[in-house]
Amino acid sequence: MATRESMETLMQQCEDAIRYAQDQYKDSSLQEHYNNDDYTKALQTLEETYQEIAKMAHSANSQQREQLHRMRLQIQQLQNNMILQGH
Repeated sequence: MATRESMETLMQQCEDAIRYAQDQYKDSSLQEHYNNDDYTKALQTLEETYQEIAKMAHSANSQQREQLHRMRLQIQQLQNNMILQGH
């Protein structure tokens, strides 16, 4: 079972990655192509976080897996939106 502390740390990491990516997504829609490096970094951060969630899910209990699944869906949706924006 994943420890409570490790889950809290990962959830914070997820929230930070999502917030950063949302900021880059919003900025890029206003600035168009002026922010390519940060936009790419945000996508990479989302992917790394997604991979961390997958690792954590292996040692999580059912309640933790559900929480991780919901976070994974949020990350996937944001990734899809950013990719479709075609920055």
